[in-house]
Amino acid sequence: MNYLYLLIFISFQICFLIQLYYTVIVHQKLSAYRRGSVPDTKGYPVSVIICGRNEEANFLKNLPLILEQNYENYEVVVVNDCSDDNSDIVLRDFSGKYPQLKIVTINEHERFKTGKKFAVTMGIKAAQNEHLIFTDADCRPSSKDWIYKMQRNFTGSTEIVLGYSPYEKVKGFVNMLIRFETFFTALNYLSFALAKSPYMGVGRNMAYTKSLFFRGKGFAAHMHIPSGDDDLFVNQNATPQNAVIEIDADAQVWSEPKRTFSQYIKQKRRHLGAGKVYKSEHKRMLTVQSGSAMLFYALLFALIALKAQWWFLLSLYIIRLLALAIVYFPIFKKLNYDDLKWWLPLFDFIYYFYILVLSLLTIFKKKVQWK
Repeated sequence: MNYLYLLIFISFQICFLIQLYYTVIVHQKLSAYRRGSVPDTKGYPVSVIICGRNEEANFLKNLPLILEQNYENYEVVVVNDCSDDNSDIVLRDFSGKYPQLKIVTINEHERFKTGKKFAVTMGIKAAQNEHLIFTDADCRPSSKDWIYKMQRNFTGSTEIVLGYSPYEKVKGFVNMLIRFETFFTALNYLSFALAKSPYMGVGRNMAYTKSLFFRGKGFAAHMHIPSGDDDLFVNQNATPQNAVIEIDADAQVWSEPKRTFSQYIKQKRRHLGAGKVYKSEHKRMLTVQSGSAMLFYALLFALIALKAQWWFLLSLYIIRLLALAIVYFPIFKKLNYDDLKWWLPLFDFIYYFYILVLSLLTIFKKKVQWK
């Protein structure tokens, strides 16, 4: 029993130190991040690419915000992917008003279903410009300077720009959970990008060059996986030298969250399915991070049950929580989730375990679709 107790006690301390490393060393980079002066660019010609299936209502609401940006040289390529609503009529009406709108229509094939990666590929092929910015039909830019703020990052060796897309705030616990998960996902991929280890991006707001897409053979390596048009592309093509972040408030893109837990679970299962083909070093990195957090709490409760020194356990818990608060509070503000910071103790505990449950669901329920 003494050996088991000692093993648990030492393991708990190791998990504590690992967690401090990720918080104080890695995440601190985003907390301390201040964008330096950006040289004025010549204003690259830009193609904004949006793929949608049955997005009539979202096109009506959000497309004008993208077609009326304060930017001169850009086009908007909308891929209408096998829609059976009135999306085609809405898009035709917009094309008469906005000459920069280009429509690509994909019709349903009787022998096979197309996925989002096929739609994105068709949009990229139709785009006439080298610099591509991606978003979704249910997203709205936070300002009319979104395109400018994103494209200005294409300097030097930069080929990938990792933007940020928060979810709208509505009432309810599910919304708080969705927004905290989005916060933590962004916290992680933005921080690791600053640490010169970019491993993913979010397709609601990201940019890359057309030449990088074709040089990396597009989505060929993971076309069989329904998700991953964003994170897998970044995972396979980003390097310490070619990826930067853009989190300026005017460069963010807001998205509508799912309203029910079942809808959210379906969405997350689709996203998590891509993680199994991340690069080995990234899978190890993320496994150690999440695994040490889950073990920290599990071993904490185990030591409480074994009646370990309460003052020692409480001290380590408070030290970790204070480190999270000091590092994360400025990031909550930067990422437009300042209202969630007081819920940090609760959601930090919940987050890792619900990710574990979702991962198990992904393993046992493998069939997922884009729409």
